[in-house]
Amino acid sequence: MTTETTEASQPLRVMAIYAHPDDPEFFSGGALARWAYEGAEVTIVLATSGDKGSSDPEMTHERLIEIREVEERNAARALGAKDVIFLRYPDGELQPTLELRKELTRLIRMKKPDIVVTCDPTVFWMGTTYINHPDHRAIGTATIEAVFPTARDRLNFIEMERDEGLTTHKVKYVYLAAPNEPTTFVDITAHIDTKIASLREHKSQIPDMEGMEQRVRERSLDPQSPPDAPRHIERYRVFTLA
Repeated sequence: MTTETTEASQPLRVMAIYAHPDDPEFFSGGALARWAYEGAEVTIVLATSGDKGSSDPEMTHERLIEIREVEERNAARALGAKDVIFLRYPDGELQPTLELRKELTRLIRMKKPDIVVTCDPTVFWMGTTYINHPDHRAIGTATIEAVFPTARDRLNFIEMERDEGLTTHKVKYVYLAAPNEPTTFVDITAHIDTKIASLREHKSQIPDMEGMEQRVRERSLDPQSPPDAPRHIERYRVFTLA
């Protein structure tokens, strides 16, 4: 793996597109915190509001949406993100439809990010203990298709230019988080505490905060770093498009 390029490590605009509240923090909280610290404008886009993520028999969809959107806004604030956008598709039912791609295309043309971060849609499982959520695969697919070719090519959704004044945009870099075949790592050593602080905002989802912190630190540890100077990283597959 390689370290990130100088240009990519200091972007002007970053858009993280994920399926559920807490996905940005778990998948890429360290990189988002680092980029925000370095002066980037970070926008988080969530396709759902996580309205299925509760085993409480008294919980309702409406109440859980309210709880999780507040938690995500607090977590995003901890990371230094500028904005959070909820598309409010039903949790657990996400599909890479043309409708979703159009919404993402609109946001990409509006915000004009240099970097787009999302899930790797090719990951169906990790090891033998984790099956990847289908919403993660769906948002990864829809995001990649929105970046290329849809947001780039003018005649795709030409009504956006005609009716909304939204011109095309070429994303420079796509970062796929937690891929099976990473090409790049981002050093998050200086921002691991911020990542953990942001995850602590997701109280409805993380019953054991100390256990969560231990797992995040262990899983992000660079095995090549010396014991007396541990380095924490996030792994990505990065595409350079422009």
